[in-house]
Amino acid sequence: MVKGNKIALRNQPAAPSPPAKMTYEEFLSWADGPSFAEWVDGEVVALSPVNKIHQDILCFLVAVLRHFTEANRFGLVLAAPFQMKITRSGREPDLLFIDNYHLSRLKKTYLEGPADLAVEIVTPESQHRDRVEKFYEYEREGVPEYWVIDPEKRQAEFYVLGEGGKFHPAIVGDDGIYRSAVLKGLWIKIDWLWQEPLPPVMSILKEWGLV
Repeated sequence: MVKGNKIALRNQPAAPSPPAKMTYEEFLSWADGPSFAEWVDGEVVALSPVNKIHQDILCFLVAVLRHFTEANRFGLVLAAPFQMKITRSGREPDLLFIDNYHLSRLKKTYLEGPADLAVEIVTPESQHRDRVEKFYEYEREGVPEYWVIDPEKRQAEFYVLGEGGKFHPAIVGDDGIYRSAVLKGLWIKIDWLWQEPLPPVMSILKEWGLV
């Protein structure tokens, strides 16, 4: 059974309906490029369109994290739609970071295995998927760090894989600053995420001492 609703772009022909079950390779062939859908236990899960706040925060994080990782030569930052293929699913984190040591996992259209950092920006439609389904999938697959950002509630949660392979809530300082466990030296002020408009990227780079 296909979960969710298939969303066709206006003035474009709808993609053919997927079969009830398919392999991951069949899913990639069916999607034929970037798609707002995920593959879970052999079934296609269509994703709803995101809103402007979601997109603004995503673009902001992609911009600043790309500058930080490039300046420090740590690895690669990618944004959705790009698949992360794990044991029983092909997920599309909103943002993922791949450490230099794991760039061999990177294929043409997907990442074969867990990212070193995965970020999900929660929407009303994705609450259960991001906070429950993906939380336990990413934990089980060994994603070292997971951020869950909820613009509507103005909440940012950060989890780090600890002993026993379980996610543990990471500490945010009394100053409202979170320091990444995976991206050494990276820190963000949580309030940046809720500013309207969001801070200019150049101002963040100056605070980080990169310019």
